Amino acid sequence: MLSVIMGRPIESLEVDIPQHAELERIVSASTSPQRMVRRARIILSRAKGNSQTATAAAIGVNRSVVVHWEHRFSGLGLSGLEDAIGRGRKPSIPDERKEKVITLATQPPPNKTRWSVRSMARKIGVSPASVQRIWAANEIKPHVIRTFKLSSDPNFEAKFWDVIGLYLNPPDRALVLCCDEKSQCQALERTQPGLPLGIGHIRTRTHDYIRHGTITLFAALNYLDGRILSTTASSHTHTEWHISQKDPPPDSP
Repeated sequence: MLSVIMGRPIESLEVDIPQHAELERIVSASTSPQRMVRRARIILSRAKGNSQTATAAAIGVNRSVVVHWEHRFSGLGLSGLEDAIGRGRKPSIPDERKEKVITLATQPPPNKTRWSVRSMARKIGVSPASVQRIWAANEIKPHVIRTFKLSSDPNFEAKFWDVIGLYLNPPDRALVLCCDEKSQCQALERTQPGLPLGIGHIRTRTHDYIRHGTITLFAALNYLDGRILSTTASSHTHTEWHISQKDPPPDSP
């Protein structure tokens, strides 16, 4: 009598169409981490009906690895193939030290105008490279300085609000102009006329020029209609200033 012993049938892993497409993308993408590629190949192999033992042999892992990722995928789907929270290398710098690197960046040491990467590293007890990475991640640039200067006039605030109030609430039927001057503008003359704008090329001008000294520009802005009144003078004294304000050219652009 011939007896036939039948083995237990292999149960394939159920994977729907969107999951299958994403697994194929992970395997084929050149930017996918190798650990994710290996896990995706395990799931795809089991979805084709291969046994856990055959899948482990084809991919080069132990059967327990196949069982582990198959169980994770069955319970969590594609997200189950990601590393669990808390896995991997722990941060080498405690959060307290990172916070000190950030907060002390705006508090330079005594007799110093700013921290350097090395001085901060010595203060906190970390490497200079770590300080640089923390500063870069938080867009901290102690070496960049923006300058400013406030008036030392004791009546500056009263004068400030006096001017602002004039703009915000001018007297009835009054013309309020914002006047200023720009001195030492270079009066240059190009050796040849510039070529105008055209289709396919930009406006051009010669590299050399003739210098005719400097000139001063006086300008007044009518803030109600945005019109600018301007005039020029060869010198920059109180005389030219008063003349330019008393008799501005009416047809100035």
